[in-house]
Amino acid sequence: MKNTLVLIAPSLDDKTVQRASEILWSNRGEVGTPDWLAPGMACEIPFDGKTTTVSLPGVDAVVLPTANRRKRLLVADMESTMIENEMLDELADFLGLRERIAAITARAMNGELDFAAALNERVGLLKGLPVGKLDEAAKRIRYMPGGATLVATMKKHGATCALVSGGFTYFTALVKTALGFDSDAANVLKHDGQTLAGAVELPILGKEAKLVTLDRLCVERGLQVGEALTVGDGANDLPMLEAAGLGVAFHAKPAVAAEVSARIDHGDLTALLYLQGYRKSDFVERPDP
Repeated sequence: MKNTLVLIAPSLDDKTVQRASEILWSNRGEVGTPDWLAPGMACEIPFDGKTTTVSLPGVDAVVLPTANRRKRLLVADMESTMIENEMLDELADFLGLRERIAAITARAMNGELDFAAALNERVGLLKGLPVGKLDEAAKRIRYMPGGATLVATMKKHGATCALVSGGFTYFTALVKTALGFDSDAANVLKHDGQTLAGAVELPILGKEAKLVTLDRLCVERGLQVGEALTVGDGANDLPMLEAAGLGVAFHAKPAVAAEVSARIDHGDLTALLYLQGYRKSDFVERPDP
């Protein structure tokens, strides 16, 4: 069948799966037999006919083309995606500016502010912060559940995994190593070895640069962009989410969730494996750092 509806929830039961099948039937489509990818957690339903939005309380429900679901390239945002933090906000905390900078961050990630201008404004407020505070901020990193298993599983099955962030290379280098990514790209903070200069090196890695990175990685690996999976939460991720074969808005800001059909609002990062048709038994289980 041409389409597949994937259902993911912390506690998924047969009644919910049956309700989803009924929604597909109501559109006069042909509906196949549900296939459990993980008992009580993830199930997929093949179907033909008109695609439709399936909305069920507490359930991530994503409709995908059945063909070519497994992707050969993962390009992932870092902050509020692979990690729970926004590291600029963590740095601002040392100066008593968390609330002020976090408010700018939230507006930028929801697409209300130009990304580059918002980044320059926030970084400018960090001028004079001791470089040693980067180490302290790194100790606060909280890894998003399921990230290590996502990367390990995709790599075992031949995919390349890249981390791309509008944040800073100091932190992406750490997260890359901790989670097993093949590469990372981000902005470089300027400093004199003692204190931050309140600026980043040009060019700024923003939304267009993320899309360029996706395209470059595809060319380098001889892949079509349709063979790529991208994931992110902010407005600066939208171009790469829209361009990839599968772009997933993960616990995304409202403006982003409204633009992306594949959304994970409830599950952890292993949901991206179920979307590709991996079974729980296929997972390379890794503890989160």
